[in-house]
Amino acid sequence: MTKLAALTLATALAGVAAPAFAQSQGDMLLGLGAHSVMPTDDYSQTAAPGTGQLRVDDNIRPTVTFEYFVADNIGLEVLAAWPFEHDIELRGAGDVAKTKHLPPTVSLQYHFTPGPKSMVKPFVGVGVNYTTFFDDKGTGPLAGTPVSLDDSWGLAAHAGIDVAISENGWLRADVRWMDIDTDATVGGTPIGEVEIDPWVVGVAYVHKF
Repeated sequence: MTKLAALTLATALAGVAAPAFAQSQGDMLLGLGAHSVMPTDDYSQTAAPGTGQLRVDDNIRPTVTFEYFVADNIGLEVLAAWPFEHDIELRGAGDVAKTKHLPPTVSLQYHFTPGPKSMVKPFVGVGVNYTTFFDDKGTGPLAGTPVSLDDSWGLAAHAGIDVAISENGWLRADVRWMDIDTDATVGGTPIGEVEIDPWVVGVAYVHKF
């Protein structure tokens, strides 16, 4: 066998052995799914006397992600969502406020290379979350009372798996943790920081372009 023939055969075998859904520099992924934002179950002790302890409930909304691969297996992802809506509970008094928020998150992610026959591709990532709150209002005992939550910056971690269902399509299951803390104001009086720090769990269909 000539050196040229041997090189050609080796190249062909390498192509057969390559993972069916490896991501290369310049690839783009679009994901459409739904995620549940699940704030910590712990109550935040507010600073103002008599204001008690607060926590925020769960909510599910549609989500979209876009990821651009800046290098082989390394992607820069942006998460966006339909506005999440949450009730805010005062311990011992029930729901006392409502809020909506958007949590755009930018993450740098590494996608592991599976074996040649594997249909599952795990990934991990870390990034920055910015959460903006709006349509804050008092309810129940605080109905009619102005309520305001400040916007938040924090770190975010991300991990998940992609399961191939076609050459360019995957089903994704993932989980995120976000550092979200907001300063709350009730009736014009600052009452301190509310720690939300949610786990965000969801599923999506992801397509490669």
